[in-house]
Amino acid sequence: MIGTIIYNEDKSLAVKLNKEYLDFFSEKKIEIVPSSEIEKADFVVVIGGDGTLLRASKKIIKKKDIDVFAVNAGALGFLTEIQMSEFEPTFENYLLGKRKIEERGLLQVYFKEEKIDVLNEIVISKEKASSKILNICVSTEKSTICSYKADGLIVATPTGSTAYSLSAGGPIVMPGIKAIVLTPLAPHNLTTRPIILSGDEKLILSLNKNQKGCIIIDGEIEKEILGEEEISIGYSEKKIRLVLPEGRDYYGILRDKLKWGDNLC
Repeated sequence: MIGTIIYNEDKSLAVKLNKEYLDFFSEKKIEIVPSSEIEKADFVVVIGGDGTLLRASKKIIKKKDIDVFAVNAGALGFLTEIQMSEFEPTFENYLLGKRKIEERGLLQVYFKEEKIDVLNEIVISKEKASSKILNICVSTEKSTICSYKADGLIVATPTGSTAYSLSAGGPIVMPGIKAIVLTPLAPHNLTTRPIILSGDEKLILSLNKNQKGCIIIDGEIEKEILGEEEISIGYSEKKIRLVLPEGRDYYGILRDKLKWGDNLC
């Protein structure tokens, strides 16, 4: 068995855990290769916060069916669900074949002849805060869905439904559902609300002529978009396979991490 480790080098705790896990794998006689050689690996350990996993996902999807141990060494840790104390017993169970895997679907955005896989969301937004509101036309291959007048639009996966989209008033979508969430940012029309679409839809987005905005992918990749340039979005064939700790419950994660259902007073 071969593995690799990706960790947040800016977090002292992640650096410490990386060293500990290297010793742990050495004792188990498990080979660890550099993340640049991830295609050789059977599993990957990601150490950090949710942002670390988002960045790492671009490397992870290079290898099909690789299992991901996402260890929380950050703050919220909604995606990095394995706590530090849970890693070794979770990995021991993994070696014994007691594996609980949750697959997370990705979107694929096609823009300016480039295809990018997306774990959380694509955001189309104004160029700057003082810019005029955008007119964002969203269509399928068969019909028009809506023309949004707003500061922007979030196109999220179920995984991303608990991130920026949720902060903007979007719904929580269970991660096992193949769906696309559209959440407008500060829409001009109060009747324009978030909507959940089938993941089988192929979306085409564009701005009005003479408008300028930006497209932001998973909070990192940013590109300029001009009026009438098209963005195509659909589900990717690639998936992220998260190894879950024993006793993991999605509703419990919502309650513990997001305080879902808590009394306000």
